Amino acid sequence: MSDDLEQMGPVDYLVVEFPGNRMTGEGFPLLVDLVDRGIIRILDLVFIRKESDGSVAALELTDLGDEVDLTVFEGASSGLVGQDDIEEAGNALEPNSSAGILVYENVWAAPFARAMRRSGAQLVASGRIPVQDLLASLDVVEATP
Repeated sequence: MSDDLEQMGPVDYLVVEFPGNRMTGEGFPLLVDLVDRGIIRILDLVFIRKESDGSVAALELTDLGDEVDLTVFEGASSGLVGQDDIEEAGNALEPNSSAGILVYENVWAAPFARAMRRSGAQLVASGRIPVQDLLASLDVVEATP
């Protein structure tokens, strides 16, 4: 197992909220495309729902209805996402909404990550810059004479 981990790229997670439990499925073919092209590998994909009373529960793919075909994601579970993670993700959701919790390996970065590990380097910080922050920064730069 340790050798397998040494070969992996960085692992990230996303929690994507669907307000009002409205999931169109528009992004799912794009997610499948990322996997097919070897850019990411899905480790876990869990869907949850937060009820009006604040309770949070994991959903089965069949619970999501017939509007979206998610059969391609059946079995996408490594067991990394546990009940504590589901509860924590639920805390970020508005009542009467659903979410997908996606844990994925950045396969594209694996060769770089392996080289860094071999040289003794280690990741000490990581983060994301929200698009809104980027746009605000660009607005400031463009407004500066």
